Amino acid sequence: MQSTRNDPTKIAYSIKEAAQASSLGRTSIYNHIASGRLRAVRIGGRTIIPAESLHALIAGEA
Repeated sequence: MQSTRNDPTKIAYSIKEAAQASSLGRTSIYNHIASGRLRAVRIGGRTIIPAESLHALIAGEA
C-alpha cells in the first residue's frame, strides 16, 4: 500500500533550507544576498528567501 503526501509547495526557504536545496554553502547564500543576486526578506528575527528568487539564482537569471 502506497501513501500519498500532500505537502504544500514551499514559497520560501530559511537560510539553512536554501543552502540544502541549492547545494550551496551558507556563506555563499549570504554572499549572494549581500551582492543583490538573491532576495531575502526579514520577518521578525528570521531571514526568509522567496522560492522564486532562489530558483532565478540557480537558473542564472539573477
